[in-house]
Amino acid sequence: MMKKSVPFLVIFVFVLIIIMLFLSLASTKKMIVVESGNINQLPIEMKAGLYQDSDCGMVIDDLNDASQVIIKSGKSWFFHDHGGMIKWLEDKEFRDSAKIWVMSRDTKKWIDARGAFYSLKDKTAMGYGFGAYEKNSDEYVDFETMRLRMLRGETLRNPLIRKQLLGN
Repeated sequence: MMKKSVPFLVIFVFVLIIIMLFLSLASTKKMIVVESGNINQLPIEMKAGLYQDSDCGMVIDDLNDASQVIIKSGKSWFFHDHGGMIKWLEDKEFRDSAKIWVMSRDTKKWIDARGAFYSLKDKTAMGYGFGAYEKNSDEYVDFETMRLRMLRGETLRNPLIRKQLLGN
C-alpha cells in the first residue's frame, strides 16, 4: 500500500512547491494593472516590466507598441499591443470618450491614438501588426481603419492577411 502512495505523495509535494514559488513571486513583484488619479488624462511615463496588459494580462516588457486608455475619472489601463487595446476597448461604454495614447515608433513619444497612423505589418507583442507612427506614409492607415481591421480579424495573425501583406 505504501509503495503505491509514494508516487502520489511525490507529485503532491512537487505541485505544492511550484504553487508556493508562484505565490512568492506574485507577492514580491507588484504589477501595475490600473492606475487612478490621472484626471488630466495625460500619458503616464511607463517603465518596462512594471505594468501588466489589461487585455491579455502579460507583463509589458517592451514599450515600442504600448498604449494607454484613460477615462475622465482618471482611471488608466495599459497595453503592449494596439490591437489588444482595440479588442479590450470595444465593449466599454467609454470607448468613444476615452483618451487613448500610443507610443510612436518613429518619434518615440506618446501621441494621440486617434491622430496617429498605423502600419499593418510591424512585428508587435501579440502579432497583430499595428505599429503607431506620428508621421504618415503611403503604407499606413488611420485609427478608424486600424480599428476596423482589428475587429474584423484582418491582422497579421490571420494567415490569409499575413500572406497578402507580407507575401509569405
